[in-house]
Amino acid sequence: MTKQSLPGPDKLKWKMAKRIAEYHFGKVKNIGFKPAGKTNAVFEVKTSTGDYIIRIAPARARINGFIKEQWAIEKAKGVGIPTSEVLEVGNKIIDLPYMIQSKEKGNVAMDHPKRLEILKELGAYAKLIHTIPTEGFGNEFTGSKYKHFGKKTWPSFLVDELQVNEGLNYLAQQEILDRVKLKRLYSFFNRIRKWTIRPTLNHGDLRLKNVLVSDEGKIRAIIDWDNCSSNAAPYWDLSIALHDLSIDAKQSFLEGYELNTESFARLSYALTAFNLINYVPAIREIVRKKDHGKLELYRLRLNGNLDLFSL
Repeated sequence: MTKQSLPGPDKLKWKMAKRIAEYHFGKVKNIGFKPAGKTNAVFEVKTSTGDYIIRIAPARARINGFIKEQWAIEKAKGVGIPTSEVLEVGNKIIDLPYMIQSKEKGNVAMDHPKRLEILKELGAYAKLIHTIPTEGFGNEFTGSKYKHFGKKTWPSFLVDELQVNEGLNYLAQQEILDRVKLKRLYSFFNRIRKWTIRPTLNHGDLRLKNVLVSDEGKIRAIIDWDNCSSNAAPYWDLSIALHDLSIDAKQSFLEGYELNTESFARLSYALTAFNLINYVPAIREIVRKKDHGKLELYRLRLNGNLDLFSL
């Protein structure tokens, strides 16, 4: 996509990306806009020295997110996780924060025929990620290098960031779950609130769309660390990673993680609880749009009526 074919705001960001690229690399062969970025404007830059990704945040305060992500990537590489290299995080060349990363070679794993083998390898890498210690809980967390981030306790994360109380009340208000299941969900979070657990790094979106693989199906890079958090492992990452996988795919991931069946049976209630509470923003949007048909389908899903594999 050329600068001329972009809408106004993206055209402005394109000019910013060009300025950043020319400052750091000199002559630039091509700058392409990648519309996949949900929050940041993302550009692929081709230079004589290689290909790079430039991400530009929408607000100056977002630089903390880039710093957190840089820390997480460095730590992940330190324990053997294949990922991209962060070359620069700054906000001096333009008025907005930006990050420059190496562009890793590989294909997105979603369409690879060896998905089960890839998921098994991804599960093993997830276990390595969860060995990285952090401080505090939530999306803004303290690493050994960046002490300016906030530090939430486990209970305050549940209340202030995950907004468990508001979410439970909303599910009750909208009658999304039947009374028995709603009562069970309340009991799940009563147990979760009492956890005494040390936080570790969680990627936050360990799904095949964030995995680049070789033609043979070996993982070359785990990308998109912007949702990484300091959290309860493996509960948080597994709730997201396993959410939309088939039964066989879930099993492959867990085989790679080497989580025994007894342990998983004990923790599965927490994965269910996190998944249900994370649906609340989507349900709010459906209610706002008055999409009654879609809301009924979500009621089916969240009450377990689409679970065709267990009694």
